[in-house]
Amino acid sequence: MHDKYDVLIIGGGPGGYVAAIRAGQLGLRTALVEKQHLGGICLNWGCIPTKALLHGAEVAHSIAHANQLGFSVGEVSFCLQKLVQFSRTVSQQLTGGVEYLLKKNGVRVIDGTARLCGKGQVTVSDARGEKHEYRADHVILATGARPRALPGITPDGEYIWTYFEALQPERLPKSLLVIGSGAIGVEFASLYNDLGCKVTLVEQAPQILPVEDTEVSAAVRKSFERRGIQVHTQTLVTQAQVTDTGVCCTLKNASAEQFLEVERVLLAVGVQPNIEDLGLEALEVGLDRGFIKTDAACRTNVFGLYAIGDVAGPPCLAHKASHEGVICVETLAGLAGTAPLDHDYVPGCTYARPQVASLGLTEATARARGRAIKIGKFALQGNGKALASGETEGFVKTIFDAETGELLGAHMVGAQVTEQIQGLGIARHLEATHESLLSVVFAHPTLSEAMHESILAASGRALHQ
Repeated sequence: MHDKYDVLIIGGGPGGYVAAIRAGQLGLRTALVEKQHLGGICLNWGCIPTKALLHGAEVAHSIAHANQLGFSVGEVSFCLQKLVQFSRTVSQQLTGGVEYLLKKNGVRVIDGTARLCGKGQVTVSDARGEKHEYRADHVILATGARPRALPGITPDGEYIWTYFEALQPERLPKSLLVIGSGAIGVEFASLYNDLGCKVTLVEQAPQILPVEDTEVSAAVRKSFERRGIQVHTQTLVTQAQVTDTGVCCTLKNASAEQFLEVERVLLAVGVQPNIEDLGLEALEVGLDRGFIKTDAACRTNVFGLYAIGDVAGPPCLAHKASHEGVICVETLAGLAGTAPLDHDYVPGCTYARPQVASLGLTEATARARGRAIKIGKFALQGNGKALASGETEGFVKTIFDAETGELLGAHMVGAQVTEQIQGLGIARHLEATHESLLSVVFAHPTLSEAMHESILAASGRALHQ
């Protein structure tokens, strides 16, 4: 006998569990297979625990600058393990919540490792090694991704870290080399610097945060270097040799080679999809640069088989995975009006100090696509709330089509911008134009007023600069 489901989902991360909840809401008989932790990397080892640690870094920064507000702070002690434990407690609370929501929506959770054994057929191996067979009309792959390694630089869990080890260090290293300056690398560089570690950040591309607007990248780099973070772009780490005291690294750029000895190295050079041992080869599932190839409704080339989230390709973001999970389930359930995901307008957030938030096209991309554009930019130094909060670092930059007024891109650097970007995301989704946004009333005093000033500046009408 085979257990038969309408929908069976492999992977319980933010893509998989959201897809399962939505399927349950729609009355579909649903099962979710997870081999390790509900909530996936995001809740257990990524988004959530990282933000908990970064909150600790914010507190450390506030204490260090308390005298600017008239507070005299005496001797301050810090226990790294308490901060790590706080982050783990937050994760556990959220994963418990996911378990409750799945149960509430009638989703069966199956513990084990799944493998496709035919169209609509899945075999699950449990912890005892026993195999169980299941059938489903629709199978959704949501197996996520894992940290990518570099040739010759292999994480060992002690001296050369991935983000797993960086999230729960036994002690704070005196020095840290971060290889890779995407969101993960930049967040950890900021975190460890605020906690008192000497940080070096190395990036192969011409700028840190390579997918961000050039002005955003330059602003973050300038801020980091003011804080004492050493930044090397267009630079490769060609060797990382573990010694008795740490790691001896070779840094090489076009003109020179230098050696740097640090206590720990963090590899943050992106992710690779978890496609191994899924049975994709037997079904001849199509791939694109190692990721599972899908259409706008998350369908693979195999009938009844879908893929969502990181395993289906970039941007590798939790909210993109969740959104794809909903699109996928609603489409297979036959709901009318389900809109495909526009990958250009998935917001991206980096929770360093300063924060970065972006949406849509960068200036360079808009110009490369031949768009006639107008740009507005407003510095937070001219924002009253930013001045009152002592958080004047950063700016808001908006990009509009010069002919139609379409919002093409929004790029923000500064305090709490990750909480503000969705305002422009909503505007874009509702097809607001530059002209219509000019007349929106923004509350005063708020940091979000900088968004309005940037919109005004695109027409040369900024009031406070």
